[in-house]
Amino acid sequence: MVPFDRLLALADDALILGHRLSEWTGHAPLLEEELALGNIALDLIGTGRRLYQYAGEIEGTGRDEDGLAYLRDAPQYKNLLLVEQPNGDFAMTVTRHFLYAAYATPYWQNETTSADPTFADIAKEAARQSAYHLRHFGEWLVRLGDGTEESRRRTQAALDALWMYTGEMFDGLPQAVRTAWDETVDRTLARAALARPQAGYMQSGGRRGRHSEHLGYVLAEMQFLQRAYPGATW
Repeated sequence: MVPFDRLLALADDALILGHRLSEWTGHAPLLEEELALGNIALDLIGTGRRLYQYAGEIEGTGRDEDGLAYLRDAPQYKNLLLVEQPNGDFAMTVTRHFLYAAYATPYWQNETTSADPTFADIAKEAARQSAYHLRHFGEWLVRLGDGTEESRRRTQAALDALWMYTGEMFDGLPQAVRTAWDETVDRTLARAALARPQAGYMQSGGRRGRHSEHLGYVLAEMQFLQRAYPGATW
């Protein structure tokens, strides 16, 4: 059986990143891309919901997915620092999600053979969805990096700014996941004519509940209704 804390961390990743993508509604550069971002956000939130449901069952205290998603404070969240970073411009959003999906895809593929049948079932759907997310944002990274001088500048700047949040993703994971991530990143950056940032200091703490100030603003918006009207139903 997968530990409660691990389920919670994965669910938090999916929920927070899904919420970040939902913030593009009405603001995406293209109508087609707005629909794509909305659908990807729904994929992530759906994965988060299944993980929260299973985590609640394992915890056995009566908390459901709504209680876990909406009734915890920032230090109780275990998501990666990467996923809570602001959307910034479109290049920043593309780069953030590419870096995440390049990790999530091999991770979920690896977990499809988990000895925990419930978790393996969640992983199968998440792996399929994540492979699409990786393809989508990988192609955008190439278009932006190998596009105009301005799009390349913005994308390289996003890559440089977000790189320090990538090391945290691999703590406690099989080396195969890191190897697959490195291969995907290097191959895509070469196509995009972007430079891989130099290895340096890596930020961490998200998995231990130590977050940037950005998470607090996300939660304030996301949790407002549930906290203002406890137990509200539609």
